[in-house]
Amino acid sequence: MDAEAQADLGGIVSSPADSAQAQPRARQRGILQPLTVRNFRLMWIGESVSLLGDQFHYVALSWLTLQLTGSGLALGTVLMVSAIPRLIFMLVGGAVSDRMSPRTLMLVSNALRGVLVGVLAGLVALEQVQLWHLYVLAAIFGLVDAFFYPAINAIVPSLVEPDNLGASNALLHGTTQLTMLIGPAASGYLIAAAGTAIAFALNAVSFVFAAVMLGLMRGFRPRFAEAKPATPDSTEQNTGKGARQLLADIVAGMRYAWGDPIIRVMLLVVAAIDFSFIGPFNVGLASLADHRFTGGSQALGIMLSAWGGGALLGVLAAGSIKTPRRRGPILLGVVSVLGVGLALLGIVPNVWSASLVIAIMGMGSGFVNVLAIAWLQAHTDSSMIGRVMSLVMFASVGLSPISYALAGVMVDLHAGLLFGVAGAIVLVAAALAAASPLRGMD
Repeated sequence: MDAEAQADLGGIVSSPADSAQAQPRARQRGILQPLTVRNFRLMWIGESVSLLGDQFHYVALSWLTLQLTGSGLALGTVLMVSAIPRLIFMLVGGAVSDRMSPRTLMLVSNALRGVLVGVLAGLVALEQVQLWHLYVLAAIFGLVDAFFYPAINAIVPSLVEPDNLGASNALLHGTTQLTMLIGPAASGYLIAAAGTAIAFALNAVSFVFAAVMLGLMRGFRPRFAEAKPATPDSTEQNTGKGARQLLADIVAGMRYAWGDPIIRVMLLVVAAIDFSFIGPFNVGLASLADHRFTGGSQALGIMLSAWGGGALLGVLAAGSIKTPRRRGPILLGVVSVLGVGLALLGIVPNVWSASLVIAIMGMGSGFVNVLAIAWLQAHTDSSMIGRVMSLVMFASVGLSPISYALAGVMVDLHAGLLFGVAGAIVLVAAALAAASPLRGMD
């Protein structure tokens, strides 16, 4: 899981015997309710194991790169090589996930990554790995991720009832936060004891396991096929198209999202928030741990764990309560809290006060992420879900290179200035959004 993914603010219909759609419409009964749907349960189990494997992979990749080169710059470029194709092809991945089954995209993605990581584990075990192998692996991973993440967000509304979208997203996001809490420490101990090859091998197994779980799903078909039954003409029109049709699909998705006043404002708010978070969190917190607080890397670990723990509580709370009717004011209120919290990080005196602020921010972020994604999945036309979710993810990471660069410059001047400016940007975004249709989002 890379730093941008950690920042957060990404169809199938079952048979009548197993489908959430075919069952009598039920009110949400808690965060575990989606697990009663067999196909969702299989997907969640598989992806939970894969998420834990991702943490082993990230630590092993970082450690292996440093072992091979001794250079932090080399590690940064390996991560950059992964981020670039993910950013470039994210919108393409969203369009493709609306044209074919998201389950197929996820299954192929997991199987391909399992094979690639398995090969890397073999190279490491045989002591044949070289730096260029890591660059190739990172580039392919970034490309595959661009298709996988829109697909996993597009598949959820087709597996559960609309009333359980919040609980479903809470389970997925909560699992992500939980693996971020326990995975890095566990992988660190494993690598110290047995080396990086075993960590990569475990990640390869986790990808294969996730693919098998997806393969066990039964009695489903893409939801967009149900919403718009195919005719001979439409089938011919939607198949065999090349880059032109794919580009047309992407443009159609952008027009759809920009034409919806609430989605349009939400994309702008997401871009502003993550622009203000990615750089300060990945550059600023490390600077605070190194220069202002005592404890060094331990202080940084405490702060990052505080975010993961807070976010986990937030997503669990969002998935366990009845969906509020007025989500707009809640979202705007939490965004304002995030802005204030960023500014406070510039003046807090020690790691514990910083961790308290970060935990509160994490809770707010986890809570509104679940509410916002569930709203998008329920509100968006079923034929556009993949493209809209890819646009949200694109808005989240699109400005990350600029955020990193500015954070690096500003933190050398003064860490308080970095966090103060970041908090001000988020507060301005919240104020502008309060005068928009987002305020009335239900």
